[in-house]
Amino acid sequence: MRAGDSDRDRVAQVLRDAAGEGRLTLEELDERLDAVYAAKTYAELEPLTRDLPAAVTSAAPAPHTGADWRPVDGAPSWSTGIGVMSGFTRTGVWNVPRAFTAFAFWGGGKIDLREARFTEGEVTIRAFALMGGVEVIAPEDITVHVKGIGIMGGFDHGASAAGVPGSPTVVVKGFAFWGGVDVKRRARRREKKLRKELKNREPGD
Repeated sequence: MRAGDSDRDRVAQVLRDAAGEGRLTLEELDERLDAVYAAKTYAELEPLTRDLPAAVTSAAPAPHTGADWRPVDGAPSWSTGIGVMSGFTRTGVWNVPRAFTAFAFWGGGKIDLREARFTEGEVTIRAFALMGGVEVIAPEDITVHVKGIGIMGGFDHGASAAGVPGSPTVVVKGFAFWGGVDVKRRARRREKKLRKELKNREPGD
């Protein structure tokens, strides 16, 4: 029987919980998560938690699905960010609209999407850096496409990659002139904390 996104997310959460309890190493967690998101059937998912205690599997919390990215009532929402001889920051829990425009002139801006929620399945960020800089930080589990250009400046395309099934898509467009637009993929704070704890537990560290 074919597995759905919610099935893969449920197994992934079980593995993360097991790693947090010291049952899996960081390398084992990464290997199994790769296998989870590549799995197409229940038969491919079942062996990934077979060696874990039944209590761990049955006690797993509700799976992380698209609800992780749904808008939060009352959270702030911005459609622009302007840094003219100054700077702007969009970070924390905020609702990202369908389109966001960033402009930096002799200044800078930071757009952090790691804790953000999305009102649409696809978001377009138009970033313009004139003798300034714009930094976009995306979590590792969402899809990112970078399509901007740099003229006597830099527009980083290295962050373009697919996210987990069902994740929102962020398209970064625009241009940099004597400036730069830096797009990065970073683990969410919770994931970074878990990885740090796992590294500290490994022998010889």
